[in-house]
Amino acid sequence: MEQEKVWYPYHSPFDPCPPITVKTYSTPPNQYIHYQPMHLPQYPPMEALMRGTLWPALFSPYISKNC
Repeated sequence: MEQEKVWYPYHSPFDPCPPITVKTYSTPPNQYIHYQPMHLPQYPPMEALMRGTLWPALFSPYISKNC
């Protein structure tokens, strides 16, 4: 499941600002899992602490756009 979505905003020919042709946004994986299914795979305890979740299906990495 792709977490980053792409949006192409409308740009008017009369807009005085320079156009932003592509915008991206991310959607968290918990929006697609309505209930917790049984027997989901789990990270080992130390890896779960580093990732912030016990279940790989709910892991959503933060990627800074400033770099």
